[in-house]
Amino acid sequence: MNFNVEELIKKAIIAKSNSYSPYSNFKVGCAILLKDNNYILGCNVENKSYGLTICAERNALFKMVSEGYKKEDVIALAITSSGDALCTPCGACREVMDELLKKDTLIVLANDKLEYKIVKNNELLPLAFKLEK
Repeated sequence: MNFNVEELIKKAIIAKSNSYSPYSNFKVGCAILLKDNNYILGCNVENKSYGLTICAERNALFKMVSEGYKKEDVIALAITSSGDALCTPCGACREVMDELLKKDTLIVLANDKLEYKIVKNNELLPLAFKLEK
């Protein structure tokens, strides 16, 4: 690994502090480490119309794309949430991650105690939706 895992997790924790989650009280933060040593941060933003809520992972990934970065620019992504459990992305986020990240991108599933597990992106959704061409 050629990056500081704890620093990446700390960035995700910072992102989590911006969470707008008045309905679930479940705060999630995501940090994407880029090859130029910049970070893209995202948090979950809820809405009273639940379908309009956006997860931290998609928030960060869409921000990454809107700022001109590509999947080849990403070193790793970290996710952290409220509580002691390691945070894993929902199904919708896994599909977006499959499309916007390389298959071997490292995903750090973490908590606030800096406990973590690292997996590769393709391990999160082994049977991802594929477009026929």
